[in-house]
Amino acid sequence: MDQLLNKRDFTKSIGASLLGLSALSVSPSYTFAQNKLEKTKVSIAVGGKATFYYLPLTIAEQLGYFKSEGLEVDISDFAGGAKALQAVVGGSADVCSGAYEHTLYLQAKNQFYQAFVLQGRAPQISIGISTKNLPNYKGLEDLRGKKIGVSAPGSSTNIAANLILSRAGLKSTDVSFIGVGTSAGALAAIRSGQIDAISNIDPVMTMLEQKGDVKVIYDTRTLKGTQQVFGGPMPAACLYSSYDFVQKNPNTCQALANAIVQALKWLQSAGPSEIIKTVPESYLLGDRGLYLASFTKIKEAISLDGIMSNDAPPTALKAISSFETDFHADKINLSKTFTNTFAQRAKERFKA
Repeated sequence: MDQLLNKRDFTKSIGASLLGLSALSVSPSYTFAQNKLEKTKVSIAVGGKATFYYLPLTIAEQLGYFKSEGLEVDISDFAGGAKALQAVVGGSADVCSGAYEHTLYLQAKNQFYQAFVLQGRAPQISIGISTKNLPNYKGLEDLRGKKIGVSAPGSSTNIAANLILSRAGLKSTDVSFIGVGTSAGALAAIRSGQIDAISNIDPVMTMLEQKGDVKVIYDTRTLKGTQQVFGGPMPAACLYSSYDFVQKNPNTCQALANAIVQALKWLQSAGPSEIIKTVPESYLLGDRGLYLASFTKIKEAISLDGIMSNDAPPTALKAISSFETDFHADKINLSKTFTNTFAQRAKERFKA
C-alpha cells in the first residue's frame, strides 16, 4: 500500500505551530496540591466505549483504577466521537475520551482543548468494501455516489474516510456518509446491504473481515499500516478537555492520567483470558474467538505509557490539511493541543 501523504515540504505551512511543539516535552506550569483533588466527581463522554479504541478507559474503570485515585467517574457512551465531543463542548461532560485530531478542529474554531494522556498510538481504523454490494470493486473511484458507514458523522472514522477518498480526488460530497455506530448496528448495516463500504474500528472490522462481509483496503490497526497511510505516527484516542479545565484542575487531570497509565501498563502484560474476564460480556458481540482475534490485531496500537511522541501531532495536522481546503494549518498552535506533563508523572509513578 503506497504512502497516502506525499513527501512534499510541509514545514512552511505549519511553521508557526511547529515552533511551539517542543512544549509537548516541557512541563507547563501547574500547581499541584498534595492529595487534594479539585473535583472528585468527573463526567467523561466517549463515543463507542465497547471498542478497542477505548479499551484503556474500560480497563481503568473495570479494575477500579479511577476509584483508587479518589475519583467518582461517570462515563456516558455516545454513538461516535463527534457526539461525545458535543457533550464536552456543550458542558454536559467534563472530559472527552476521544480522538486527538478533534483538538485541532476545535482550535481552528478558536476553541482551545488539550489532551493530557494518550490511549492509542495508532488510529485502529480500517476501511472495508462490502463484498455483497461491490463484488467487482477495483478502486476508490468506484465509491463515487456510494454509501459509506462511519461511527458517526464528523468522528475520526469519518475523518479517515475523507482522507482516503481525497487520494482519488473524491470529496466528501461525492459520497453519502451514514452513522452506523461501532457495534451491532455497524455489523447489521453492512450485512443488510444498507451501506456499500465502512470506515470503523475493532472488534467490528475484524468480525466483518473474517466472515467475508468486507474486503479491507486501508488498515491502521498496526504501526506499520499507520505509517503507510499517514506517513508518520498518528495519535488516536486520548483524554482531553478544555484548556481552562486542565489548567484549573491539575490534580484531577493527574488522577485521571494515573488511572489510564496504570491501565496501559496492565494491558502490556494481560493475556487473552484476562481481557475476556475484565470487559463486560456485551463487548464481545456474541463471539469470544473473534473478539480475541481482534485484540491480537490492534494490541500494538495501544499506547505503552500515555505519552505523545513529538512527531505525532504534526502528522495529524498534515493529514487534516491534505483534504480540508479551508483548514489553516499555519494558525494552529500544536503545543496547546497536548501536554505530556501528567502522563510523564504517571509513568514515573507506575514505572510504565
